[in-house]
Amino acid sequence: MGSIGEEDRSGNEPSGIMLEAESFLTRLLTIMPPPPSDPIVQKLHAHEIQSMQQQVMPGDHSQDLSSVLHEAMTVFDNRMRLTHPHCFSYIPACPTPLARLGDLLTSVYNVNAVSWDVSSGPNAVEKAMIAWLGGQLGLPDSVGGCFVSGGSIANMTAIVAARDEMLHPTQRGDAVIYTSDQTHISIRKALHISGFMDYQIHKIPSDDAFRIDVDLLRHAINTDRKSGRVPFLLVANCGSTNTGSIDPLHALADIARDEGLWLHVDGAYGASIALSDKNRYLVDGIGRADSVSWDGHKWLFQTYGCGIVLMRKVGSLLRSFAVDAEYLSGILAPQGTTNFYNLSPELSRPARAISLWLTLKTLGRHRMGEMIDQGFLLAQTADHNIRQYKNWIIAAPTVASIVVFQYAPRGLDKEALDALNAVISQRLLAENIAAILTTKIRGRTTLRMCTMNPLVKPETIANVILQVDKLAQSELHNTYSKMANKPHTLCRECSVGVLQDAG
Repeated sequence: MGSIGEEDRSGNEPSGIMLEAESFLTRLLTIMPPPPSDPIVQKLHAHEIQSMQQQVMPGDHSQDLSSVLHEAMTVFDNRMRLTHPHCFSYIPACPTPLARLGDLLTSVYNVNAVSWDVSSGPNAVEKAMIAWLGGQLGLPDSVGGCFVSGGSIANMTAIVAARDEMLHPTQRGDAVIYTSDQTHISIRKALHISGFMDYQIHKIPSDDAFRIDVDLLRHAINTDRKSGRVPFLLVANCGSTNTGSIDPLHALADIARDEGLWLHVDGAYGASIALSDKNRYLVDGIGRADSVSWDGHKWLFQTYGCGIVLMRKVGSLLRSFAVDAEYLSGILAPQGTTNFYNLSPELSRPARAISLWLTLKTLGRHRMGEMIDQGFLLAQTADHNIRQYKNWIIAAPTVASIVVFQYAPRGLDKEALDALNAVISQRLLAENIAAILTTKIRGRTTLRMCTMNPLVKPETIANVILQVDKLAQSELHNTYSKMANKPHTLCRECSVGVLQDAG
């Protein structure tokens, strides 16, 4: 890298530390994805936590780099391996080698992307990436934005801009925000940080497809206006975390236009679908939003710390975040350059756009879209295979790369079914079959698969579902066999699942 080359030109040999680091980085960058036999998760047990904390504590004297690096690898061994071919938990980050290389470049050059004066090259890349990403969503040329640490800060940035654009300070106490019952928790946190109270959030129920109910939304806005409140912000889901559902974006854009609301689309997970030629129709209408949040470390295969906030008009960010100080005057900046401290909640910040730029520049949009399409194929494969086995229901429509399903043998009441599915998830992980965690769908415990790893093949999914079914049958026989043949009346959610399973 740059510093080694500089030492070579000056006639000095790289130090032992640099040689050790170079060898170590080569090993890291050539690490292959783990095979199925590797542990999916390895974590510290309660009695090991204090021991490790004492062991890793820095001392007064220097220590051999090799031993510290070995210790670091031991620390990182205790983690969930999100790139494991049988890891389907959360919405995992499965970064490409290009993303890791971009992250390395960002760390080595250690640019402070706060302003054009100190980061003209990386800032030009970031501005170009904002324009390109906005164009993929259908946002106009007036689009502005910045890279942030993730979806949470992207949502908060957009909400602060919406607040300052739409509300007089005296209106904030009467303001109303509309979300659905599928909206991510980061929205509530962002609203709290932005000065709003929980009672100002009007949560609208979702329909059978887990999309916000448009008729109920219209009624709520009308009712709130009549009671003297000030509707101002509508939050849409583009790929909900629980089910992958996508709200009717055009319909919500129409409501926002008619009612004078700011439309923010939480696209942290699903906005990436816009890069797919095959599936981009699912996010049609996202370009009508006033603001969009997007996570590169979800479905754009980046390392963590790659979030994006996009604004229909860059002036909305300037109104909220532009600052000035004697030491910030950019005497070197030509006219028209961007100082990102005026568009972002942050001042000092890394050049987060570089990794995503390197990945997209190398692969191109079409290849990235194919990698995203692979997630759709894997989810469809899981959905199809689940339906072939007895006693399984699909708890919500499979829209993108998330599948939620429940083992629901007849004869068990709701509590027993919830407990059974929780145990199935625990055993799958304990026996290193798969990381398929649980969630709540209409209050019921279900299993949830996120199939976003582009290296996983459909046959792997089919084999995992087969093993899941065998384990579920085993658990039912061992623990619930005495109850399994009793009459069972399906609850509403089970009935919905059975109808979906049949259709």
